[in-house]
Amino acid sequence: MNLRRLFVILYLALFAGLGVMALIYFNDAREEYERYKAVETHNRQRLDEAEKRLLRQEQILRRLRTDPAFVEQQIRRNLGYAKPDEIIFRFED
Repeated sequence: MNLRRLFVILYLALFAGLGVMALIYFNDAREEYERYKAVETHNRQRLDEAEKRLLRQEQILRRLRTDPAFVEQQIRRNLGYAKPDEIIFRFED
């Protein structure tokens, strides 16, 4: 009877130890999952921002291909070009 009780206690201790190890392992796995979930959320936000930027750039490209007035406006604004007999004033901030 005493030997049988010792085996039961030994099995219970072994089962408890395995349970604690499994708990630690699954806790680490859950924390890693949460980290990956946060990275995924961050990457999705970056992707959304990049898609919005791409849409704006595609709209600008479409206008540059089809709208001569927009092309002229961009050339004047970005390159500082002027029409003949036109004076450009530049002020420093």
